Amino acid sequence: MAELVFAQTAQDLDGRTGYDPSFLGVDVPVPELTTGHPTAVFLYLHYSVLFRPDRRFAAVTALALDGAHLFSVERSDSWGLDPRIADELQAGPAVYADNDLDRGHLVMRASSTWGETEEEARQAELDTFYFTNAAPQASRFNQGRELWLGLEEYLQEHAATFDRKLAVFAGPVLDPADPPYRGIQIPLRFWKVAAFVQDGELAATGYLLDQTPLVTDLEAAMAEASAAGEIPPLGPFRTFQVPIADIAALSGVDLGRLAAVDRLATAATEEAPPAPGQAASGWVQLSSLRDVRI
Repeated sequence: MAELVFAQTAQDLDGRTGYDPSFLGVDVPVPELTTGHPTAVFLYLHYSVLFRPDRRFAAVTALALDGAHLFSVERSDSWGLDPRIADELQAGPAVYADNDLDRGHLVMRASSTWGETEEEARQAELDTFYFTNAAPQASRFNQGRELWLGLEEYLQEHAATFDRKLAVFAGPVLDPADPPYRGIQIPLRFWKVAAFVQDGELAATGYLLDQTPLVTDLEAAMAEASAAGEIPPLGPFRTFQVPIADIAALSGVDLGRLAAVDRLATAATEEAPPAPGQAASGWVQLSSLRDVRI
């Protein structure tokens, strides 16, 4: 694997300071990996990325979201490689060329577009279009994905009753068994944890998006697609609210403090984490945002 090549330090992209651990008024740092994989931190406007160069994706993104200062800005949709890391270590344009894969935002663009000025919000929106903030998702847009995209807005509206700020952590589940495609492995599941202050206390909820196809022999279908150089079978999307402790077990990310304040009154599974396409008994499959338990 090529060595990390930095054009600038991780702390110096035109003065970007990244996610603020004290944003909520209590200390909520960027979660670290429990797997021992090498990582690098990259700072953007309002968010930070804990990047895994061996997989060419972010392992964790951390966003500070201030709902009281959101702006509606025009979508820029101009993706680019981060100059601080070697091009070959990023899952860049070649992954998405001439196929039906979407560049799935890990930090949602609409959640980043806040600031003291509209100019700041526009710059924050532009910052979400680095490939370090993308992971391939099936292009099929269905109810499960609509729920996923709407979660942050829903939680922000709920938090407005108490505090209009959220800390949102997200990333792909980087499973060693993820199917290969064009020199990468496509993540089949994505996780998100939102932290907020409620009644003066830290609280959090966790969610999982699964784009695993519901086929009888998943392993055979993945192997067949890989041998043919085709996109592995993906979708439709299913969205779950799950215990944060289960997300930690699946993703290899330390979410201990947030698991301790999880609003989902369901114990984490004591069994091995479920495989892609499967769900644990304590997981709540969401059919609408009214199903979210806060």
